[in-house]
Amino acid sequence: MPLFLQPVFQERIWGGRALEAFHYDIPNDHTGECWGISAHPNGPNTIINGVHQGETLETVWNTDRALFGNPKEEKFPLLTKILDANDKLSVQVHPDNAYAQAHEGEFGKTECWYILDAKEDAEIIYGVNATDQQTLNEMIDHEQFDALFKTVKVQAGDFFYVPAGTVHAIGEGILILETQQSSDTTYRIYDYNRKDANGNQRVLHLEESKAVIDLTSGSPNTTPVHKEIQGQQFTQFVSNSFFTVERWVIDGQLTYEKPQAYCLVSVVEGSGSVTTGKGTYEIKKGSHFILTTEDQDVTFEGNMTLITSYV
Repeated sequence: MPLFLQPVFQERIWGGRALEAFHYDIPNDHTGECWGISAHPNGPNTIINGVHQGETLETVWNTDRALFGNPKEEKFPLLTKILDANDKLSVQVHPDNAYAQAHEGEFGKTECWYILDAKEDAEIIYGVNATDQQTLNEMIDHEQFDALFKTVKVQAGDFFYVPAGTVHAIGEGILILETQQSSDTTYRIYDYNRKDANGNQRVLHLEESKAVIDLTSGSPNTTPVHKEIQGQQFTQFVSNSFFTVERWVIDGQLTYEKPQAYCLVSVVEGSGSVTTGKGTYEIKKGSHFILTTEDQDVTFEGNMTLITSYV
């Protein structure tokens, strides 16, 4: 039986109300993030069906490893979010595993973005123009941010791989699905001198940022692999040691061959059903679930777009 998850919502200074389009009852006008598949202690999902109903994903991961093929990872490795950038996010960078484990006690944060929607001329910040550490430090110290940050135009359907160490920011008017390592460590470099609800500017992390920025970080785009499988449209966006992320555009029926013991699935458009040996379950835009080792003979049926991921 798939593990269906109750989303966790995070208020953000840059959030809005766009997540309502996913059939969510969001808490306020500054809802920035839906944590759709999360075992992170800052926002663990609750299972809403089956024998584990009422338990958190973190608890199930720790107590019923057989559901996930008895993986070697101590902690659930991935986190799936939908972000509503009603306003631009801070310019930031995330540490890699080695730095994060030494200084923060958790995974590093390599991530990737699937652009669900974007206003006309929307853009992201990706990378820096500095090519050596001294230049980088001087440009940060002297706040030469217009010259330092690189920008890229985006539109719906684009995909961007954002490895740890890459300076980045999601621009205003962009809705994305993010697949990332299960980490909540962010170092802010610049935040447009914004103030929070209490009139305080948010904390910056300039020295940490200088320490983890990767000046060799290259193009934001991967090379997607497109195929037609069983008459359905399949795209693999990225596949590496952190995660594999794929898109299925289904119009009809697909017999899904699970590539790993467990797979994460988010419905980002449309509706339909998923059938396993345990039964048939209705799914729609905004549904998030995990196919576990119990889920054999998986069939999707309907008219919908899925983003799937696995380690």
